[in-house]
Amino acid sequence: MPISRNTIGTVFVGGALSVTLAALAYPSMLGIQNASTNQSRVIASTQWGPLTEADRNFVVFVRSAGLWEGPSGDLAMEKGTTAAVREAGRHLVIGHAALDASCRKIAPELNITIPNQPTPQQQSFLDTFKSDTGKQFDSDFANILRVTHGSIFNTIAKIRSTTQNTLVRQLADQANDVVLDHITQMENTGLVNFAQVNFQETTPPKLPSSQVTPPVPQPGAPIVTLTVPPGLPTEGVPTGPATTPSPSPSPTTG
Repeated sequence: MPISRNTIGTVFVGGALSVTLAALAYPSMLGIQNASTNQSRVIASTQWGPLTEADRNFVVFVRSAGLWEGPSGDLAMEKGTTAAVREAGRHLVIGHAALDASCRKIAPELNITIPNQPTPQQQSFLDTFKSDTGKQFDSDFANILRVTHGSIFNTIAKIRSTTQNTLVRQLADQANDVVLDHITQMENTGLVNFAQVNFQETTPPKLPSSQVTPPVPQPGAPIVTLTVPPGLPTEGVPTGPATTPSPSPSPTTG
């Protein structure tokens, strides 16, 4: 059976997400020579509880995801040929602006360096959307983003159930609400190929870390900010509980 362009465009998504949490870190900038494969290793003690490698990578990943999915939402509102695709774009823009605000708020508190650009692979997805037109755009948009959101959904649950850090836990709560809404929005387009999506989520290819690691931000460069365009209505879009620093630390195990 011929492989469609849509299949080719999304087949690599799952692999990126399977290795992203191991790759998304800036060891040299954080004073670590080599990133450990032990994601449960505590890398810092904070007033909000211990911070593990998985915690840090999760914050970086949420920020990186927004840097391409937010602009993807802008494109959907502009180029989508159906009301459902344009509505899904609105939810992406608003949801990722809220998550981005939380990431930018807690990153300095936890001494985490966050990226200013998406990963090369994420940028390639965004470039695909920019070049797509008509129904091809609608299909690629719905299927690529359904795979990416579906794949990270399980990771959010794992972080939420294991982290001892209050700020990371709050970000996971917020990401859970936002990502579930985005999954629903992609499905509401009626364009999701579930057999294809399930295959890509459960049988991910392996990709080199260079493709799934966001570029290190340049020192002194202004921080890219995701915002909701003026006049865009936000009613009916879940953004989850905002992450706010709390003076009460998480309980530690003895």
